Amino acid sequence: MNFLKFTVRRLAEMAATLLGASFLIFGAMYLAPGSPASFLLSGRSASPDALRAVNEQYHLDDPFAVRYFRWLGQLLHGDFGRSITYRTDVSRLLADRLPSTLLLVTMALVLVVVIGLALGRIGAVRGGATDATILVTTTLAVGTPSFVAAVVLQGVFAVRLHWFPAGGTGEGFGQLLWHLTLPAVALSLYLIGMLARVTRSAMLDVLGQEHVTVALSRGVPKRHVISRHVFRNALGTVLTTGGLIVSTLLVCTVLVESAFGVGGIGQLLELSITTKDFPTVQAISLTMVGLFMAVNLVVDLVHPLVDPRISLGPGRSAA
Repeated sequence: MNFLKFTVRRLAEMAATLLGASFLIFGAMYLAPGSPASFLLSGRSASPDALRAVNEQYHLDDPFAVRYFRWLGQLLHGDFGRSITYRTDVSRLLADRLPSTLLLVTMALVLVVVIGLALGRIGAVRGGATDATILVTTTLAVGTPSFVAAVVLQGVFAVRLHWFPAGGTGEGFGQLLWHLTLPAVALSLYLIGMLARVTRSAMLDVLGQEHVTVALSRGVPKRHVISRHVFRNALGTVLTTGGLIVSTLLVCTVLVESAFGVGGIGQLLELSITTKDFPTVQAISLTMVGLFMAVNLVVDLVHPLVDPRISLGPGRSAA
């Protein structure tokens, strides 16, 4: 029952947050300089009648509140509007480009979780020169922005060594995976370093606790203690970074997709901002907010399964 109540409460909070985010996203675009009408006219000087016709067609002269509630009503019916730049439904643009972005983010997330947890665990358990090497490596990873990693990886492994394609998405699922390998590595590098350091720190804290010392002194195999007690207890701390990891992946995918020419929603967002394509920018931004909130909800629900000390009872959350 507590689980159900918590889920319902979190879903209600998500709905309220999405409503607030929709208002901020919609309003922020209209605070930016310039007008979509100037792009529609391709920068040409236009007569007042032509400009009025464009504004009427796209409802650009309507009051802000009217435009917002019209847009919100369309969203509730699954209609994201029509792209000003591409002259097609925004939902169709998202359907065409979202799979590539989701696959890229998923590949990067797998690399972050597998390599980050492994490096953090090895550094905490082995210590010594191994730990020092991992610390230096992860420090370099954390200090390397995604766009810098993209340029370096592209120059070395695509241009010089010809091991991977320099950009694009190829044809078919197999080619898509191959083309997204370098972008996924560039996108995950910073977060691998961050997660490794968080995991190492959390495990070292648990290793110093009394129950671990007692278990080791009683002859319990160290491997068993590390797996069943230290690593599992440390995962509670690691899980709290889940939202940060996903939000970073979603933000940085804009830069990485542009660098590698991946036709995902990140690249679409950059182009849409440049051309003042309001409906597309608003739809992509709201989609990213929704994905981020969904991941946070999953983390909150999984947290008690990893750490039984976390309660979903009244007045408490799994965060």
